[in-house]
Amino acid sequence: MALDLEEQEQVEELKAWWKQHGNMVAAVVVAVAVGFIGWQGWRWYQASQSAHASALYETVTKAVQANDAKALRDAAGTLVESYPRTLYASMGALVAARYYFDRNDLKSAKAQLAWVIDRAPSADFKDLARLRLAAVLLDEKAYDEALKTLDSKTSAAYEAQYAALRGDVLVGKNQAADAKAAYKLALEKADGADSAFTESVRMRLDALGG
Repeated sequence: MALDLEEQEQVEELKAWWKQHGNMVAAVVVAVAVGFIGWQGWRWYQASQSAHASALYETVTKAVQANDAKALRDAAGTLVESYPRTLYASMGALVAARYYFDRNDLKSAKAQLAWVIDRAPSADFKDLARLRLAAVLLDEKAYDEALKTLDSKTSAAYEAQYAALRGDVLVGKNQAADAKAAYKLALEKADGADSAFTESVRMRLDALGG
């Protein structure tokens, strides 16, 4: 069917436009396709990383339950080396730190906690690791280092626990007045949210004469 004059002009305009812009359009289409494929590939990669890290974390927890130090060391080591950006790596390091602390291997416990502080993708995990590291340092009677660790800015969720532990460290340094102030701050920040915690802090405060 023959095209009328107006249709022929439209076709010619389309051909001219495509000749001028066709390469750019094709490039945009290819870029969008590549981007979509890349995004899908990244999602698959992330899911794969998470699955492998989850399996290793389960191995870590089972090793702790079985008191298998070698299996724990191997699984926790692979987690932090191969999957450091996953939450499972930080969780595994925290579990390993507790295992070593309970067995009085404070050097290994501190190494695990330091890794979480330096590498964890979650601020909550960093806060928890600092709190536990300060507790280890208190156990070592490294009071000044413990206080320095507790001086780090923390989220509101940990303020009461940080203050209470600061009080414990100050008691160790025989600074009763400062310890009282720290315990009072802990009670203020806790605001009765955890009855067991607040009762424990009150007992420590009372032991100093309130």
